[in-house]
Amino acid sequence: MEKRLWLTYGMLTLATATWGSAFIAGKVAVQSFEPATVAFLRFFGAALLLFPLMWVMDKKKVKPTLKDYGLFAVLGLTGIAIYNICFFLASKHAPVIKSSLFIASNPVLIVLLSGLFLKEKITKNHIIGMIIALVGVTFIITDGHLMSLFHMGFEPIDFILLGAVISWALYSVVGKIVLKKFSSVVSTTYACAFGTLFLFPFAIAETTWADVKQAPFDVWLSIAHMSIFVTVISFVMYYHGIKEVGAAKASIFINVMPLSAVIMATLFLGESFTWGHAIGAICVLTGVYIGTQSKKILQLNKSTSEKVVS
Repeated sequence: MEKRLWLTYGMLTLATATWGSAFIAGKVAVQSFEPATVAFLRFFGAALLLFPLMWVMDKKKVKPTLKDYGLFAVLGLTGIAIYNICFFLASKHAPVIKSSLFIASNPVLIVLLSGLFLKEKITKNHIIGMIIALVGVTFIITDGHLMSLFHMGFEPIDFILLGAVISWALYSVVGKIVLKKFSSVVSTTYACAFGTLFLFPFAIAETTWADVKQAPFDVWLSIAHMSIFVTVISFVMYYHGIKEVGAAKASIFINVMPLSAVIMATLFLGESFTWGHAIGAICVLTGVYIGTQSKKILQLNKSTSEKVVS
């Protein structure tokens, strides 16, 4: 049982770490396409891969009802369409510090909604771990200059950022409801399909055929990476994690995303890795560890340590 749990934690870590690469790939893709078009191409490619995968992997073959399709549509609208439009708009018009900090607050809202609507038990360790991880993310985002947060005033773009946070929290919570009946592959497939449909009008309005033909190879490579790794593989793993440990606990792993983005920016974009990033990384990993430990496991570790000492 414990081995299976750590395997789930490993999958959640890998999934959210892979999401960090979307910052790098997205930066390349928006050089040729507008944000909504990048999102549409990403999820259209993912849907083309997911449907055959679903037909092979889905053993239950449960036929969705009209209500189920409604829930899938909510997933596509919140986590795929609205979140990505808000996220890319914010990336284009808001400071990176502010954008990242808003996105990093996601676990807090997911925990509140999970406790309120899903009746998930929120433990003291969960809250402590979440706070430590959020402090770590703040260090990473501000590069250790925490006072810079107080110099940022309220702007209209903050409503867009708030929309991104709320939409992802709803996506995670509604996803838990859907996962009671359907597998992670089925849930992700239909969410991507509906999200693609919602994004299609925006892509048509802002993109011409000439834009598609003129896009260089590295842009298509970036979109392919986001479709295959960031969406298909990572979303399936994240949803599997929600099914196994709950939306509240799974949300703690979202803090790995900015850490991953910083490391990848250092490796691929030549950005420097500073002491602020290092402190933040330690806090994030510590927070995730504490937040995922149940009271029973912590007591077991404590008793084992006492035996060793004696």
